[in-house]
Amino acid sequence: MPQAFDVQNPPFDRLSHDEISTLRAAIDIGYFPPGDTIIATGQRSESLHVVIKGRVEERDGDTIESGLGPKDTFDARSLVHGPAATSFVAAEETLCYLLPKAVVLDLIAKNPGFAAFFYSEISRKLRSYDRRDREGVDSALRAHVRDVRYHAAIFVDGATSLHDAGQLMQDRNNNTLFVRDGERVGIVTGANLAKAFVLDRKPLEAPVREVSHFEVASIGADDFVFAAVIAMTRHNKRRLAVRSDGEYVGVLEDIDILGLVAGNPQLIPGQIEQARAPAELKSCALDIQSQVERLHRQGARVEVIAEITSDLNRRLFAKLFDMIAPPSIRQHGCLLVMGSEGRGEQTVRTDQDNGLLLAHPVPEADLQAFRDAFTNALESFGFPPCPGDVMVRNPRWSQPIDDFLKQVEGWVRASDQEGPMNLGIFFDAVSVTGHHELLDRAKTTMVEMMRGETAHLARFARAIDLFAGASASVLTSIMASVGVGSDEIDVKKAGTFPIVHGVRTLAIDQGIREVSTARRIEVLAEAGLFGADLGRELTSALGYFMEIRLRSQLAAMATGRRDRESIVKVGELTTRDRDLLRDALRVVKRFREIVRNRYHLSVF
Repeated sequence: MPQAFDVQNPPFDRLSHDEISTLRAAIDIGYFPPGDTIIATGQRSESLHVVIKGRVEERDGDTIESGLGPKDTFDARSLVHGPAATSFVAAEETLCYLLPKAVVLDLIAKNPGFAAFFYSEISRKLRSYDRRDREGVDSALRAHVRDVRYHAAIFVDGATSLHDAGQLMQDRNNNTLFVRDGERVGIVTGANLAKAFVLDRKPLEAPVREVSHFEVASIGADDFVFAAVIAMTRHNKRRLAVRSDGEYVGVLEDIDILGLVAGNPQLIPGQIEQARAPAELKSCALDIQSQVERLHRQGARVEVIAEITSDLNRRLFAKLFDMIAPPSIRQHGCLLVMGSEGRGEQTVRTDQDNGLLLAHPVPEADLQAFRDAFTNALESFGFPPCPGDVMVRNPRWSQPIDDFLKQVEGWVRASDQEGPMNLGIFFDAVSVTGHHELLDRAKTTMVEMMRGETAHLARFARAIDLFAGASASVLTSIMASVGVGSDEIDVKKAGTFPIVHGVRTLAIDQGIREVSTARRIEVLAEAGLFGADLGRELTSALGYFMEIRLRSQLAAMATGRRDRESIVKVGELTTRDRDLLRDALRVVKRFREIVRNRYHLSVF
């Protein structure tokens, strides 16, 4: 009985003590000489293989799909789902544990956690393998609002006097009241009453409706706490009304979730708002970055971190714009963020991706002064210049809209790769502040130029192969032993970019104006551009790439090696992560082929 079998190696770490004993009693060991085909394409596997020593290559015809080393497992798919889609060949002398099919299938039927390993959808696999130690901030963020001890709703009539409203707050130990005034419902707080008495000199008998707010920011009782945090951050609110079945049932304050959320990100907007000079915003930028590190350290999901961070960064950029833009630009301008910042997928500060559209020409001196001041300020906050110069400082990205649209037309018709890359960056733009209609007009014009234009779309789609070499070699490089093939992967080039750009291409083709990649995938799947299963797998793969890239980014920041923020060392990954990375990269490969076939990229 192979007692040396590592039961802590995923997915076997999901088994109970009795299940482990059953498995160990059934294990055999197989020897495979170099060149021996262990599982042939189209063959059904009768055992689950776990490499003890040696190396195994997964091959699709003559193409090496991946390399497997000690503790790696194969071929779960053919064991459960049918004949093997690829072959597995011993690249050198190899020993494997052989786990009988009947025993494995019985464990799958009894143990859902173990069974998740064998699901064909990476989305289900990733969910199953999500961090099991998320006991800190993420467990709080994933709680429902109804589970937080919020303040029960207290209603008063709009004609209630300020004095009586204040007395009720004191009697009920509640700093917020709901105010019914005819058909509308508003909110009044203790701060509103204090301002009314001290600053506005209102009499005690004045009706409370005069100091109430009737635009109520709210959250559903069944919503997650992280949605409340995001809403507070986005709307610069310290409290939200809680809704249930269409009625207001209470008030959730930031203090109610202060102990649940590391760093309390909803406090940062107040710091940004209170800043009076660009230099004061630098500490806010540092706080945003610290928030990313704290949330990640305590287990928050990367998608939640990205959404919170994007909202905070946009608020920071808008405040800086208001501080330094001359009146001519504030009156006629629209400040944009683009790339991952625009898609809401950025966490760690990377290079600047921003721009400025103007309704009309402005004095050149004003424009040049703003270009320099805005870019230099962000650089001083820790946002490095963009290597591609996609910044306000570059006149190409800060100009009147009529001139910009002529430039867009040039990009659409360009035969080189610079045009499509610029179009892709711009298509991800969102307006931060100013005249939002300028961006709407520019995007509408761009989409109209490209929709239905097969040649333009094909040139744009061709960028999906820009880093094809990196992606093609990645699966081969995922070895269990350091030194077998390349041990480093640029996860942005190999994983994130093909998904982002392929989805972006299809979104332009369909005239979809959603900005986040996840939302674009959802709409494209609903439109039938690909199946719902692939849509879920693309979203899950993208989230996984973002997660492991964030780890690399934080490590690069700690060591001062910003050039390595997208680099993942395969040898440092756990066997679980190597397995998930292989699956995620297979999703990328499959999706790239869909895009290549749709736009006939093989003819280019």
